[in-house]
Amino acid sequence: MSETESATQTDQVVPPAVQEQAAGTGTLEEPATTTDAGTTSTELAALQSQMAEMEQEAAKLRELQQQQEDQQQELIDKEEVDSKSIYVGNVDYDSTPEELQKHFQACGSINRVTILTDKFTGNPKGFAYIEFSDPAYVTEALNLNDSLFRGRNLKVTAKRTNIPGFARGRGRGGFRARGRGRGRGGFRGGFRGGSRGRARFNPY
Repeated sequence: MSETESATQTDQVVPPAVQEQAAGTGTLEEPATTTDAGTTSTELAALQSQMAEMEQEAAKLRELQQQQEDQQQELIDKEEVDSKSIYVGNVDYDSTPEELQKHFQACGSINRVTILTDKFTGNPKGFAYIEFSDPAYVTEALNLNDSLFRGRNLKVTAKRTNIPGFARGRGRGGFRARGRGRGRGGFRGGFRGGSRGRARFNPY
C-alpha cells in the first residue's frame, strides 16, 4: 500500500449534511448537553417551566376553593342568625334600640337590636332588626305584630335571608342585650354597613 493510499484511509469522513451546514455557517453547531438520565438541557428547562406553570395553576385553584369555603361558611352563619331574628317595620324615626329592646323583652332573651339608617344622610329608615338568642323566641315576637309603639303600629315579620336592602346603610345603635327582660350588655354604636374586609361577620 502506498503512502498516499494510507493517508486517504486515515482521513476523517464528514457526513454530507454536516458538510453543508459547515459550508453555510462556517461553524459546526454544538449538540445540546445531555444529563446522566438522558435528558437534554433544553428539555430540562422546558420541563421546569411547565412544572412552575402547573404550580401556579394549583395555587389559584386552592385560593378559589378557600374563597368558596369562606362564602359557604358566611352563608351558614347568616342563615343561623336570620333564623333567630325578626324584621320590625313602621318604627318611629326617633326610636332608640333600648326602647325597642324593652318593647320585645318579654318575648325572650335578646342578643341585638339594630335600627337601620341611610348610609349617606344617617337618618333612620323606619325599620329595625332584632336578634334573639333562640329561634323559638321569634314565634313569640310575631305576636307583637300591629302592637302600638310610640304611637305607631309595628309591622313584625320573621327575618328573611337576602331581603331587599340587606347589608345596606348604617345601623343605628346596634344595642346588644343579655338576659331575659333586663337588657344587659350595653349599647353598641358605630355599625358600618357594606364595610370592607372580613374581620368579623355582622348579620345586619
